[in-house]
Amino acid sequence: MNYHNYYPVDVINGPGTRCTLFVSGCVHQCRGCYNQSTWRLDAGHVYTQEIEDQIIADLNDSRIKRRGLSLSGGDPLHPANVPVILKLVKRVQTECSGKDIWLWTGYRLAELDEQQKAVLEYVDVVVDGKFEKELHNPELVWRGSSNQVIHYLKGQK
Repeated sequence: MNYHNYYPVDVINGPGTRCTLFVSGCVHQCRGCYNQSTWRLDAGHVYTQEIEDQIIADLNDSRIKRRGLSLSGGDPLHPANVPVILKLVKRVQTECSGKDIWLWTGYRLAELDEQQKAVLEYVDVVVDGKFEKELHNPELVWRGSSNQVIHYLKGQK
């Protein structure tokens, strides 16, 4: 898997202060996407054990009270990304007590295969649906177009 950017301190992509990983690879290629540079699977940097360890360390760094991890892209649920993302979310749940995980995907929940659904077992909130330029609304919180839905999988708000 490749990733486009990693931000150890982010206050835009989800509630509170977070770590945010933008992965590479997206099959949806939505018209008007603001992150087109993440579409190619080989864009950005190779995801390594070192970056994964850094994410875990950053989430556990007590100098900054982080609420959790945000996964965006590209698409974290791109079939090529799923094995690495699954490993990461399992580690976060095991090693980062009290941290939540938010995930953005262009897939609708009803479209997910079994491997993609396995990732969501460890995710607290998923924002699903393709970005639709005609439904873009800059006043929406944590989503770009009104067709996208925020699913609180573990009862949080």
